[in-house]
Amino acid sequence: MSGNPISRRRAMVAGLAGLAAIPFAAGLASANPGSARQDISPNAAKIYLDPGHGGSDSGAVGNGLQEKNLTLDIALRTRDLLTSAGHTVRMSRETDIFRELAWRASDANSWGAALFISIHINAGGGTGFESYRYTSVGQPTLDFHNRLHAGILSGMNSHTPVTNRGMKSANFAVLRLTNMPAVLTENLFIDRASDAALLANSSFLQATAQGHASRVESMLATM
Repeated sequence: MSGNPISRRRAMVAGLAGLAAIPFAAGLASANPGSARQDISPNAAKIYLDPGHGGSDSGAVGNGLQEKNLTLDIALRTRDLLTSAGHTVRMSRETDIFRELAWRASDANSWGAALFISIHINAGGGTGFESYRYTSVGQPTLDFHNRLHAGILSGMNSHTPVTNRGMKSANFAVLRLTNMPAVLTENLFIDRASDAALLANSSFLQATAQGHASRVESMLATM
């Protein structure tokens, strides 16, 4: 993205102020998009996936990549894994279109999602993976954040070791406005050449998606 990527990201994601090595689950590990469902989870639930940015909003850009394309890629892979495991998945977008932040949260709320994940790619010269929850949350969100963060790191590290930047909290609109446990993931830095090389690798993106999906399974088992 042009200008200061950090300030623009915070303005985009936190807008509307004043209004938000772990084994992969057996059922998900063998899932293939379009294949017959196997190992259907007894804890099937409604999961909302929010690929960040889209349409006229490219998000962060760097090294020939655009955030909006990467977030959609990871979300679609995660969706296919979860639906193959028997869950119902709704996405804020399945193509390259723009959605307002408030719309994303409202859509998840009205649909009655059990869990919400907003998928993003970082920028600003750093490296590695970090994730966010809202600044004031209950135990279910804390549990989900812990599980999801660990699972995504495990998925990434199964392909290539990455830096753990930690679990954080922020006043992001999609986290503040959602009614269910919600986490925003920042999957490496698009403007760091080594991170971008991983983001351009299909196997790494699949491992990242598996990390997202496996922890959703783990969380649902306790709900």
